[in-house]
Amino acid sequence: MSDDNSEIPGADEVEPDGTHGFSTPLEETAIGDDEPNQGLFDDLLSGEPIFENKEVLRPSYTPHELPHRSDQINKMATILVAALRGETPSNILIYGKTGTGKTASAKFVSKELESTSQKYSVPCDVEYINCEVTDTQYRVLAQLANKFIEKNKARIDEKVASLEELLETVEQYEDEATSHSGNGSPADDSTSDDPFESAVHDGRSADGNPTTSEEKTDDSDVSFATETDASSGDSPVETGGSSSDSAESEPAPTHPLESTPFTALAEVEDRIDSLEEDKESFEEVPMTGWPTDRVYSVFFDAVDYDERVVVIMLDEIDKLVEKSGDDTLYNLSRMNSELENSRVSIIGISNDLKFTDFLDPRVKSSLGEEEIVFPPYDANQLRDILQHRAEVAFKGNALSGDVIPLCAAFAAQEHGDARRALDLLRTAGELAERSQAETIIEEHVRQAQDKIELDRVVEVVRTLPTQSKLVLFSTILLEKNGVHSINTGEVFNIYKRLCEEIDADVLTQRRVTDLISELDMLGIVNAVVVSKGRYGRTKEISLSVPIDETEAVLLSDSRLSNIDDIQPFVQARFEN
Repeated sequence: MSDDNSEIPGADEVEPDGTHGFSTPLEETAIGDDEPNQGLFDDLLSGEPIFENKEVLRPSYTPHELPHRSDQINKMATILVAALRGETPSNILIYGKTGTGKTASAKFVSKELESTSQKYSVPCDVEYINCEVTDTQYRVLAQLANKFIEKNKARIDEKVASLEELLETVEQYEDEATSHSGNGSPADDSTSDDPFESAVHDGRSADGNPTTSEEKTDDSDVSFATETDASSGDSPVETGGSSSDSAESEPAPTHPLESTPFTALAEVEDRIDSLEEDKESFEEVPMTGWPTDRVYSVFFDAVDYDERVVVIMLDEIDKLVEKSGDDTLYNLSRMNSELENSRVSIIGISNDLKFTDFLDPRVKSSLGEEEIVFPPYDANQLRDILQHRAEVAFKGNALSGDVIPLCAAFAAQEHGDARRALDLLRTAGELAERSQAETIIEEHVRQAQDKIELDRVVEVVRTLPTQSKLVLFSTILLEKNGVHSINTGEVFNIYKRLCEEIDADVLTQRRVTDLISELDMLGIVNAVVVSKGRYGRTKEISLSVPIDETEAVLLSDSRLSNIDDIQPFVQARFEN
């Protein structure tokens, strides 16, 4: 036996004794060099949690109530109520800056619309598309087509299940009717040949006299009496088990097909086959590879398969127009003239109040039938929103009195961004929880403010293309070596040396100038165009982010981390 087996007590005596088949419990065995639990998380779990439900502080959460947005919500509801009447609602454009409650309000109204449509059995579907992610005409149409194909298949399955249940009901009914008919007297010529009618006589007994109330019986008694008398040799007439009065006292049940549009079982079966064929005909759209007109055709057929009102919500609609033009909006806004069964309404949500200036006049007129503007929140409104969420998010007495006002004040400085206020409050709570504090205080909010700003910079810098990282790295190197009012030429010279160091393509100075402008737009550098008189104009560049943290993020890139000590390059540049 090897040494490994000898370390396990009872390795050659395996008995199923309730310890997973081993004579010694597994938790008591020493397997390999694993050491016992060091209690890494025990200390962290020992403190009382501050959060009751952290998810309500995230932007993805849709609350049951939206403070200070009742006017906008009511206006949306008055427009969309037409869908519950089976009419086409007007198209809506919603404007407002980031964090003003546009998306949350639109989702809230859409959720109410769908639940109300189910309550009143009105077919209404709402589909949400984030155009910042799904930013091309192909992707938008493909995603919508696949969503409606999925809905259509689900509805077909429901209809087929209902029809199959109807088939079973009809077959059961006919079996019972045939059974009752077969148990009647074969010598009675008055018995109907129709299996759906009861096998009863003309209302008189065998002796020609009407049957009395004592002689009346229900259908089950008829069946029972017939079976009993048949076995004893007596005729059903002698038992008085069949009369027209029994039929009058309990009328025969109606045929299951009477309340349906079908007249025969074959029609039900044909309908099931037809639905199955429809389901098989739906072909999901791949995320690439088809001609756009084919994708649109599949989407059109999927939407028009059922009678319903469709509301398509396009969030960040300006991103779609910016990337792909207005062809998508033109097709969506004009398709109602071609649809036969369904009707489509569009809700567009945008941060840019001027994005419609770039639209075709025909698209602009049909898309912007109704416009709703969401103004920024002020500090008092943000305080109400935070208070409303904090009651659900935190345990009792977890917040000191100055936390919510401070979060609201910080967010109000940035154009009344409720999303920023919620992030600030959540981050402050996380920092307090990590430090095992029992209460969130003002200092946690200030730490959260610095952390959020740094996290934003880190994420932006981390996701920059390599060429933009090289330009930014060149600027950092110049600033670290005491150069102020850096110009484009100085950045370009260091940039070329860095490209040689990592064997990257060297862009032209004009292209590097464009990259500096992009960094300026992102808020990473500050670039100001200044005139040098007869020497022309240039950009003076300075960093807008912490140098050390930004440099650390850049050096975490595998390509830039291979750069050797570049100090001599910088020194050589200034000595010359």
